Amino acid sequence: MVGDFEQMLAVYGHVGEDPSVFADSQAAHLVIHENRVIGAHLVPGLVVEPDEMADGVRVRVCVREGAQLRNPVHLCFGVLPEAGLQRILLDVTAEPRSRVTLQAHCVFPNALDVTHEMEADIRIAEDARYTYFERHVHGPAGGVVVVPRARVTLAPRASFETEFELLEGRVGRMDIDYEARCREHSSLRMVARMSGSDDDEIRIREVAHLQGPGAAGVLLSRIAVKDDARADVYNELTASAPHAVGHVDCKEIVMDRAIARATPIVDVRHPLARVTHEASIGSVDSRQMETLMARGLTEEDAVDMIVRAMLSPARRAQEPASETRRTS
Repeated sequence: MVGDFEQMLAVYGHVGEDPSVFADSQAAHLVIHENRVIGAHLVPGLVVEPDEMADGVRVRVCVREGAQLRNPVHLCFGVLPEAGLQRILLDVTAEPRSRVTLQAHCVFPNALDVTHEMEADIRIAEDARYTYFERHVHGPAGGVVVVPRARVTLAPRASFETEFELLEGRVGRMDIDYEARCREHSSLRMVARMSGSDDDEIRIREVAHLQGPGAAGVLLSRIAVKDDARADVYNELTASAPHAVGHVDCKEIVMDRAIARATPIVDVRHPLARVTHEASIGSVDSRQMETLMARGLTEEDAVDMIVRAMLSPARRAQEPASETRRTS
């Protein structure tokens, strides 16, 4: 009989990832099914201490001072049955001058009544770099509720980057809430990409406080909704120190009877700080549609290609990821 660990890795491979990384002695990993740790491997410089509780798993993660983890740390969280509750409590510390990239996959392929809750307290010390990529795989029924909460603190010259995307399946109900505080010359980048359909609900709240001189931040959202889906994106960037710079960028595509709402808040509290914003909501670009259809695509295929291009990570080179740094 195939066990939970093998099934989790099978889903991981189904979306184009390489499950062999979980057998690589040079790469750390942690696999949690429901509220049980079913696989773990560590490497020097990384401390991971999971504690299984009656209602969830508390995980303490520490990247030791000066540790430079060359390979990504692979995390796999999931619920395989149709119903269940997964609660992950993360306590994360990246010590001074450390470097780490985490790749998290959250898999709920059969969800009819599944809730995934994540609460994270993340502290990035001086000159440390912490990168977190979170990819979700959901089932076709939309029976999943995802509620991630994170509070992030960046010390001087620290760097924090997070990207969230849905790789497969319906959103269900998504309620993201991230808030960060940035000290001098630290840098922050938070990106969310997803598409909703049927009666999916997407809510995103991302807030960053640029409190130190020379702090920089980017909040970027790319959302597409169709059918009767709803999306509500709230991005707030506050700059209260000299030469603090930031950019808020939200783009949403609306189709059918869907509803999208964007609230960009730009709050500048120092005459030498600068924050810009861009928000757009509307249907797909008509000129792009005409170009693609002139090349033989159907209207449906043209719309799908435009949406996929907007949500693709390959667009990163075109996004204003480094604009804040160049203006400082």
